[in-house]
Amino acid sequence: MPQDWKDILAGKFGVEVPEATPGDAETAVPQELRKQRLTVTIDRRHRAGKQVTLVSGFTGSDEALEALGKALKTRCGTGGTVKDGEILIQGDVRDKVVAILKEMGHQAKRGN
Repeated sequence: MPQDWKDILAGKFGVEVPEATPGDAETAVPQELRKQRLTVTIDRRHRAGKQVTLVSGFTGSDEALEALGKALKTRCGTGGTVKDGEILIQGDVRDKVVAILKEMGHQAKRGN
């Protein structure tokens, strides 16, 4: 019977691989992040014509904003930053970000 790669690692090297559950990304986001009213827009100003998706309207701590930014960047598979109380994500991924935010429980709307 073929072994799972986790079993092979545990047998050869004594490494235990933790089980990942589908909800891990959601549980990593603190509860205070949820239920925010956020606006997702696109911005090109002062960026040499490059597009960024801008998430604004967040009220909460800086740590919570950083955690939400990290979760969005991970789920979108792009880079970005958190600056001046806003989340900037590289590229035009407005629809994807709105869907992710609604899935997390926020009230998100797509601007421009």
